[in-house]
Amino acid sequence: MKITLEKIDDCNGKLVIDIEEADYTAKVDEELKKIGKTHNIPGFRKGHISVAQLRTRFGKQVKSDVLNNQVYEAAVKYIVDNKINILGQPIPENVKEINLDDKDYTFTYDLGFAPDFNVELDKNVTLPYYQIEVTDKMMEEQDKSLRERFGAQVPGEEVDEKAVVKGTLMELNPDGSVKETEDAVQVINGIVAPFYFKSKDEEQKFIGKKINDKVVFNPYASCEGNAAELASMLNIDKEKAEDHKGDFEMAISEIIVVKLAEHDQEFFDNVFGRDKVHNEDEYNDALKAMIAGSFRGNTDYFFNVESRKYFLDKYGNDIKLPAEFLKRWLKMNNPEAAEDTDWDKEFEQMVPQIKWELISGRIAEQLGVKVEEEDLMARARYIAQQQFAQYGIYNMDEETMADTAKRILADKNYRRRIADEVGELKLFAFIREAVNVDVKTVAMEEFVKMVNPSAGAAE
Repeated sequence: MKITLEKIDDCNGKLVIDIEEADYTAKVDEELKKIGKTHNIPGFRKGHISVAQLRTRFGKQVKSDVLNNQVYEAAVKYIVDNKINILGQPIPENVKEINLDDKDYTFTYDLGFAPDFNVELDKNVTLPYYQIEVTDKMMEEQDKSLRERFGAQVPGEEVDEKAVVKGTLMELNPDGSVKETEDAVQVINGIVAPFYFKSKDEEQKFIGKKINDKVVFNPYASCEGNAAELASMLNIDKEKAEDHKGDFEMAISEIIVVKLAEHDQEFFDNVFGRDKVHNEDEYNDALKAMIAGSFRGNTDYFFNVESRKYFLDKYGNDIKLPAEFLKRWLKMNNPEAAEDTDWDKEFEQMVPQIKWELISGRIAEQLGVKVEEEDLMARARYIAQQQFAQYGIYNMDEETMADTAKRILADKNYRRRIADEVGELKLFAFIREAVNVDVKTVAMEEFVKMVNPSAGAAE
């Protein structure tokens, strides 16, 4: 077998493969023998048919399969062995049915070369990093939220924004009188949580009310017609929810409010873990770090977006792509696409991503970015932590966290997505270490405007 690389220009080339009968005959015979051993062929016992007879029956099909496989494998091996940096995959120059009566063949593959370029990545490169200012107001709001979360429910005298209200609910007629028909809804031990209402107008009707007060509100409006929520509130079947869109009167018999947790050791341990925080100063420092940490995902993401833009602006115009080759490759890999697909448009939309993959690949190679198993485990643990947090669990034991992370990585598709995420996160983390990062503290409002300029302009 003879393989020749023909360079057309900096972006395109051809791989010519000449294959003779001696290159594939042994493989054809091997495949034919496998058929004889494994297939039931009418008129013959399994394994008792000659290669000559097999060649008569299956020779041309097997020869075709062997030729295509051998040639493509040879093309890929040549590219790998000679470290030829290509885009996409080799594309057959002319897809046509070969004459299986011939003995020698020539196959030609079109190649699209990945461009050769250098990326400047050192402390002479300055990239901005915007961190969001943690304000006193943020601290106060977060502190209140935590004290509510770890507080206790106690009897209250007045309905506040977090109160649960108990009492009797009576369905009303349109004129405001109590409905007394057979189908009227009455809930003796009713419970409502106004802070969960989807309608703020309905919620406000309860604020400031006391025990023995009566409140006229609309349950249907409070949950925006959600049948399941309405059925739960009124203790009726979900199928009957649509029949009760009118007002109800609630006579308040009990008010449950949240007593905020005190700043004591139990509270500190609940929030940050055992013995992590011991006094007010440490609490404030940890609280500030918690809030800053909650912003970090957004600030890191914005840094990543802006860094990508910087590298694309700096190097993108100099990266020459084999456009026509890539359009063919795109079409070949989307056989289900509509016949009238505009491949020129599809390609143009892909260009920034293709260029970024080339640039990021060059950066990763230059900085030695590799995704290790411990990186995947750390990311899976983070995902597990977020999952537990959704259920209000913030201090899960290490064994359970590790087991959950392992189960996450056991899913091959999930593992692949995590690997992609980790690769990108590590890439930008390495970039931050390699370049000069100009850290700038900005107000939340300013950061939002930078991330979404159109939203800022609309305001």
